[in-house]
Amino acid sequence: MIGAGVVGASCALALTNAGLRVLIIDRGPVASGTSGAGEGNILVSDKEPSPELTLALRSRNAWFEVNEDIGGGFELDGKGGVVISRTESGIAGLAKLAKAQRENGIDAREVNAAELRKLEPHISPTIEYGVYYPQDAQCQPMLAAAQMIRAVKQRGGKFIQGENVIAINSTNGQVTGLTTNKNAYASPIVLNATGTWAGDIAKLAGSYLPIAPRRGFILVTVPAPELIFHKVYDADYVANIASGEADLQSSAVVEGTASGTILIGASRERVGFKSEFEIPILRQLARQAISVFPILKEVQLLRAYRGFRPYAPDHLPVIGEDGNISGLWHAAGHEGAGIVLAPATAELITAEILGKTPFMDPTPFSPKRFMNQDPSAGVHVAS
Repeated sequence: MIGAGVVGASCALALTNAGLRVLIIDRGPVASGTSGAGEGNILVSDKEPSPELTLALRSRNAWFEVNEDIGGGFELDGKGGVVISRTESGIAGLAKLAKAQRENGIDAREVNAAELRKLEPHISPTIEYGVYYPQDAQCQPMLAAAQMIRAVKQRGGKFIQGENVIAINSTNGQVTGLTTNKNAYASPIVLNATGTWAGDIAKLAGSYLPIAPRRGFILVTVPAPELIFHKVYDADYVANIASGEADLQSSAVVEGTASGTILIGASRERVGFKSEFEIPILRQLARQAISVFPILKEVQLLRAYRGFRPYAPDHLPVIGEDGNISGLWHAAGHEGAGIVLAPATAELITAEILGKTPFMDPTPFSPKRFMNQDPSAGVHVAS
């Protein structure tokens, strides 16, 4: 399989636990792509009723099963989340979403101003309504990928880094292996878990996935006393996730970490693989965070980083066997939900590979939904 991020590591662990021999190949070290540039969100709060919500609910619980299976070591914290809104229309929309979520298995508890302050003592006094989501959690994604790959290696799998895949080999439409810049490997199954670059791998096989990068920035503060007790974000964040707009969108997303730093996001924009840091965006994120937690004015920033979320045009991940090449499987296109959806993605694709009945209908995520699209458009080749 290709890709040593959280999705790839989760798939490798599930396949290894199912008795398959697994070889992981990545051109870089563990979690060197999108997984290493994320916040570690394990959220159900930002999901509307949909197949993705079914996947997320299973995956949230699966994270704690993975934690027990491999002995932890990746800062898994079921701390819960708080979503806030400050306008009448926003409050009405958030209440409507929470009601629909409750009807679909999410624990979503509406809270008033006094209850908000019990959950988050430092929240702005201007915020008087929110929804508390006890199921939301967080992990350290780089550690999660590393610990899962460590377990895979202990159980007989292998991990090779520093090799770039240059060809997917096939005969009569059936995968026979892959070739890197250093070696050739024979296998009847190749799993593409390369995130933002999954379209490039599909293209190597003569197939097509319309996965593109969606850039986002994160601010990191210096370690501070515990000021933020949950993941707290503005309800606009949910709308930004669902949006297909290419232009910049941002909303306040704030949470603490086990190390004491505070993470501040989140921005989204489709600008290809443009990697420059843009100070106006960072300032906008800081202003939005301070509007939710005024105390953050007194906390210094340590650094900022950016990453590229793997964006599919219909906002659903791509999970399943390729529509054109037998034996080529994809687990990609999760956008900003790759962390939360990783264990359930692994469970789903492992069942499909083994010919077993999966825990849910995988059809909405199938790569075959893109078979009739124009293969000359939409693939972004990494430089």
